[in-house]
Amino acid sequence: MLLLVVMVFAGCNGIRYGPSNAEQQNAYLHHRTAEAAAIKARQDMTSPELQQLANRSSEQTQAFIAYYGLPKELPNTDTVDELLGDDNQEITQEAQLNASQRPDPWEVADGLLELGLGLAGIVGGVYGTKAAKVIVTARQKSKALREVVNGNELFKQDNPEMSDKFKEAQSAQSTSTRKEVAVLKA
Repeated sequence: MLLLVVMVFAGCNGIRYGPSNAEQQNAYLHHRTAEAAAIKARQDMTSPELQQLANRSSEQTQAFIAYYGLPKELPNTDTVDELLGDDNQEITQEAQLNASQRPDPWEVADGLLELGLGLAGIVGGVYGTKAAKVIVTARQKSKALREVVNGNELFKQDNPEMSDKFKEAQSAQSTSTRKEVAVLKA
């Protein structure tokens, strides 16, 4: 329940999927590209400052690999041509798409409520039964709220000329209700 309360007030923007294989490959590519840039900066005898920046960048990418983990299959990174190749560019584009995905807040809330029901079943007894009733009621209210928000959004899309009147009708909502609806719409 605590997680559900945090989600309602903080939103779901912080909830993300674990890194995909493409994201892991991209982190590895980034590391190898930064290493290659540092080597090239030394070979081309660039300014000491640029060499230091390239070296620092290469060192910093080790944290990305530690965070994301190594991919199942390492991309080809032996040469600069491979690093700059189309295959690795596709990996980067896929990683960018994957990184922007977020779970549906409704699915997260349903999952948390399912977890709560499971825990209530494990606890059992009077407290488990009471907790299960509270969670079932919360699920029903969550479903009803989802339907209302989705219906309102559909109405506004289908009737743009009514948008001002719709907003006026909703103006009596409390600030906390407006915040919750804004989170749910996002």
